[in-house]
Amino acid sequence: METKHIIMILGVILLTAAPLIMYAGKGEEQGYFGGADDAAGEAIEKLNPNYKPWFSPIWEPPSGEIESLLFALQAAIGAIIIGYFVGYNKAKIELKSGNQ
Repeated sequence: METKHIIMILGVILLTAAPLIMYAGKGEEQGYFGGADDAAGEAIEKLNPNYKPWFSPIWEPPSGEIESLLFALQAAIGAIIIGYFVGYNKAKIELKSGNQ
């Protein structure tokens, strides 16, 4: 295996492990896993203490980690769909140009 491959693998391992080590044991109580929705809600309540939401969620995830997981899953599904259509169109264009 080439040296650049080993360096790249070590870089990926470092980038994966660093956040896990830095934030080990920290959760919502320390402000981690808080999303923009929470920050926006707090900002609105500071500006207008009498603010009442229009509706409440049907289901709320049991923890911030689960909410983050669902958000990442949603992003991954979207990326798969976009990647499929980009690849499909690229293959279709290459097939047309190869037949001419």
